[in-house]
Amino acid sequence: MREVVLRIRHRGEPEQTVSAEFPEVTMRSVSSMTGRGDIRRRIIELVGDADSIPPFIEQFRDTEPILEAEPLSALGGERVYVSMAVDVTEWDSISERLSDMGIHHRMGTTISGGWERWTIYLEDPERLNEIIGRIEAGDNDVRLERNVELSQLTMEPQLDASKLLTVLTPRQRDALRAAIEAGYYGIDHETTVEEIAEELGVSRTTAWEHLVRAEAKVMEEIGGHLY
Repeated sequence: MREVVLRIRHRGEPEQTVSAEFPEVTMRSVSSMTGRGDIRRRIIELVGDADSIPPFIEQFRDTEPILEAEPLSALGGERVYVSMAVDVTEWDSISERLSDMGIHHRMGTTISGGWERWTIYLEDPERLNEIIGRIEAGDNDVRLERNVELSQLTMEPQLDASKLLTVLTPRQRDALRAAIEAGYYGIDHETTVEEIAEELGVSRTTAWEHLVRAEAKVMEEIGGHLY
C-alpha cells in the first residue's frame, strides 16, 4: 500500500476559482457531505488573513453551484467555520471521481491558492498514471507531491507538515521562507527584518508581523510533539 499526495487545480469549480483570487485564505473540509437528493451540505474551515475571509465567503456564496455559505463562528478572526450547501448536479467532485475508481482518500482536503491537496492510498502503484490521467481529463492540472510505501512511515506520532500549511497564511509562509533562505534563524545571523521586508516588497512592520505570527503558530504546533 502506498500513500500518494496529489495537488490538483480543479478548474472551473467554485473552490478553485475563489481560492485562486484569495491566496491568503486556506480552505479545509472539516465534515463529510450530508443530505440526500440534489442539495448536499458540508462544514468548511477558512484560515488566513482576517480581512480577506469575509469577501472570500461572499464571493464563494455567489459562485455556482454554491447555494449557501453562512458563517458558523464570528467574523473578524483568522479562523472561521462556514456551513455550505451545493447543488451536486452541477458540481464536479474529485471525491466522487476517486470513489468511482475505488480509491481510498484521506478526509480533510485543503485548498490554497487555487490548488487542492489530496492524500490517496493505492494497493496497486501501477494505477497512479491512470488516476492522474482521469483527473486531468477534466481539464484539471495534477502535480505529484509524494509517493511512499506505508511501511516506510513510522507509527510514532510525527509533526504533520500539512497541518502547518493550513494554519499559516500564504503571506506568513512567504515571510518564513524568506527568513529561512536569508539565514535569519542561523547561529550568529546578521540578517535583519528590514532585509526580509525588502525581499518581500513590504514594510518592516508588515514583515515583522507576518514573522511573529508564523513563528507563534509553528512553535505551538511543534510544542505538542516535545513532551
